Amino acid sequence: MTNRTLNPKVNEFLGKAKRWKEEFEKLRAIVLDCELTEEFKWMHPCYTFENKNIVLIHGFKEYCALLFHKGSLLKDPNGILIQQTENVQAARQIRFTNVQEIVEMESILKAYIHEAVEVEIAGLEVDFKKNEDYSMPEELQHKFDESPALKSAFEALTPGRQRAYLLHFAQPKQSKTRVARVEKYAQQILDGKGLND
Repeated sequence: MTNRTLNPKVNEFLGKAKRWKEEFEKLRAIVLDCELTEEFKWMHPCYTFENKNIVLIHGFKEYCALLFHKGSLLKDPNGILIQQTENVQAARQIRFTNVQEIVEMESILKAYIHEAVEVEIAGLEVDFKKNEDYSMPEELQHKFDESPALKSAFEALTPGRQRAYLLHFAQPKQSKTRVARVEKYAQQILDGKGLND
């Protein structure tokens, strides 16, 4: 380990880790070697450069991962960055299932971390899709036509809340399910609330 300051909250997180403990510790050592500041955000070890989020360590049932906040801007010469779901626009993961994989990839991981820092230094930003780029489900449009108040309430929501509704309403394959979802959340939209409020 370098002489970087270890965050007590990360120590506590690692102390409680039942799964992926060894992997988390190895990832932590690699990231700290890249001279990032260790913080604890979103209930996970997060590493920053000049207060900009660079990479986060997290674990799931099937794998643990390094999550690059602006991973979509990295060149990825090794083809190892993974987009968690089609709706994730900026972040990308590198996944691991054992500590040996991490050890073997140490130099590659450091190169990716250094590139992520360079992205921040250069001030590059992810070009997020605008809400207009998401398709408006037909069923929601019909409801707006019936209820101008609902349309106004929807347009008054924050862009993030609008996007969450658009994605949620568009998900089901069957029209009747989309209609049911629009009906279910109409009052919540009228109340100025987001999908998860």
